[in-house]
This record gives sequence, structure tokens and C-alpha cells, in this order.
Amino acid sequence: MKLPEGFSASGVACGLKPSGNPDLGMIVSDRPATAAGVFTTNRVQAAPVQLTRRHIRRSKARAIVVNAGNANACTGKQGYADARSMAEHAARGLAIKKENVLVNSTGIIGVPLDMTKVREGIEAATKALSSDGAGDFAASIMTTDTRPKIAEAVLGSAIIAGFAKGAGMIAPEMATLLAFVVTDAPVEHGFLVETLRETTADSFNAISVDGCRSTNDTLLVLANGAAGGDPIGAEHPQAGAFKDALGEVCASLARQIVEDGEGATKVVSIVVEGATNVREARRAAGTVADSVLLRCALNGADPNWGRVLAALGTSGIPFDPNVVDVWLGGQLLCQNGAPGPGDAAKARAALLDRDVEVRIGMKRGDATATVLTNDLSAEYVRINAEYTT
Repeated sequence: MKLPEGFSASGVACGLKPSGNPDLGMIVSDRPATAAGVFTTNRVQAAPVQLTRRHIRRSKARAIVVNAGNANACTGKQGYADARSMAEHAARGLAIKKENVLVNSTGIIGVPLDMTKVREGIEAATKALSSDGAGDFAASIMTTDTRPKIAEAVLGSAIIAGFAKGAGMIAPEMATLLAFVVTDAPVEHGFLVETLRETTADSFNAISVDGCRSTNDTLLVLANGAAGGDPIGAEHPQAGAFKDALGEVCASLARQIVEDGEGATKVVSIVVEGATNVREARRAAGTVADSVLLRCALNGADPNWGRVLAALGTSGIPFDPNVVDVWLGGQLLCQNGAPGPGDAAKARAALLDRDVEVRIGMKRGDATATVLTNDLSAEYVRINAEYTT
């Protein structure tokens, strides 16, 4: 993938991963870039999240540095000092201010960083920076991912390029992941912040792999304006096109995370219709998406619509169970809260596909929402049973 003008990237192995695979990456802009971010809502927040939230308040950044294999979370005062050291070391090598470096980490929680390896990795990554380094960067941020996740969109003469990692601990508000989007489009800070917030709601906050929210969730966007032109704001002729392009990139990355969910064999769309408002629809869809029982049933292609209705009942939404409809695999198996006329055998056949749909009609209003999730397999249990060993 071609990086936007003015950006370079790299990915190297510094020894944090026992496998020896790449585990430290950098993205750098050759000029100050407008910066915006969205972070985990978990009360337990990793040191790099705390530091990057502080740095991004300045609304400008030049570099993103990421290590994989260690989350630098729950590591006390030393963890924060290590995150700060990462920013300082990267800034020194790039000859920029440390406040212009955004630090990210992902991996195991509660283990101190090996800063000797990290510093050596930052030095190597700085030397390896290249306009052709997108693939190396994408590979360097992976943990339990089975493949890199990248996406791009074109906006006139500008490019929007995105990278993400994530396969487990994925839950809305905000989904467990690291995601980085860079563009050479010129964008006003306030407009970028607002657009990112809206985009996140329909992409990264509309997916769930296991309902577990991480300590390190971070989504960053850098816009350096190297493509030229007037800064894009809410009244700019390209405002709508920029929103669409950013949404396209984020939606693609979010779907790739679900497709690569730990042990997943299916991508499941939970579609809620007839809610009173979008917030209610998302809440209903998210609650159903997090049902372990339903996702186990979907793994076995079992059209158990009762698990859908039971999960919906825990959402806290004051709906009438006696009017709800549920479709599985396109079959109306539940009508008005009771067995429907759909064909269970046809539903089961449809649920054997890679992409399946669970559709719910609440009959409360006109709002709708979709949350993407996947099935829950024995492989998911194996991966997480052996994660630290």
C-alpha cells in the first residue's frame, strides 16, 4: 500500500515477541500533522494510553511509535516512565519534540517492558523508515492476529491509509484494538475530532469479538496536509467526501478485525430494526452480539432463536417481548415472541455460511443499527487458555 505524501513507516523485530517476529513499528510525518484520537473507556488504562492522551491535547503530532508483545499496562509508575522514555527516545532520533510522539503498546498485561530492547528497536525502526514501509508497519503491530489489517481510500489528490491490529478482547466503547489512520489531506482539528467521533460510532464501536474491553484501545488519525489545498472544515466542499472516505477506511479495518477474530469461523451481522432511536438499536444489537450462548450456537449452525430473545431481554430496554420478531439465516423463526413460520432446516443451512445474519424486529420505532461479531469456537478458548504460557 502506498503511504500518503509526507509519511514514512517501518517495522522491525526487537525481541519483545518470543517468536522473533516484528514487534516495533513507527509512522512518521515529515511535517506537523493535525492529530485526533479515541481511547479505551476502561477505567484501567495502560501507561501509553495515559501519555498519548496528554500529548494529543496539543492537537499536533509528528510520529506514532508502537510496540507489540507487551501492553505496558498495570505496570505502575515505572510503566509510565517507560512510555515517556519511548517518546523521548523516538523524538531524539527524529529530532522532534517528545510531545509530538504518540506512544502505543499491545500485548500481555502486568509485565514490565524490556526497555533495552525497546530502545534498540526504536533506533532500528528510525533508520528503517521508508515511504514503502506500510507493510512492515502493519506486520509489526500484530499480536494474536493471523494477518495484517490495512485499508485505503482516495480523496481527490489525497490518500487516506489505515492500519489496525486486533483479534481478541474486542468490545464496543471502544473496541479493543490499535488503529492508525494517516492522510495527506489538510483537515481542521475541530472537524477531524468530530468526524472521527462519528466514524468510530459506526465502525470500531459497532464490533464485538468477545465483549471484553482492553486497557490499551487507541485509534489515532494524523492529517499532515501535504496534498495541498485549503483545510477541510465543516463548510468545505469536500467535507462530506472526507467523512465518507474516513468512514470507508475505518469500516474496512473494523470488519477485518471481526473476520480475524480469535478462532472465528463466521462473521455475524446482528441487525436490530424498529428501535426508538439509534442509541437504543446499538445497545440492543451489542447485547445480543455479546451473548456467549448465541455465538456458540452459531458456531454449530444451530438456529436457536431463543438465545437471541433471552439476550435481548438483558439489554435494559423496556420492550414488549410479545411483539418481537427474530430472523436467523433469513428465516422468520420467532414471530411476536413465539415460534414463527420460518423453516429451521433452511436456517441451519444458511448458518453454515461464512457470513450470517441475525435480524431482530423490536416494533418500537424506526431506528436501526448493526453490530458485527463472530461465532465462538473451541479454538478461541485454546488461544486464550494459553495466552501467557
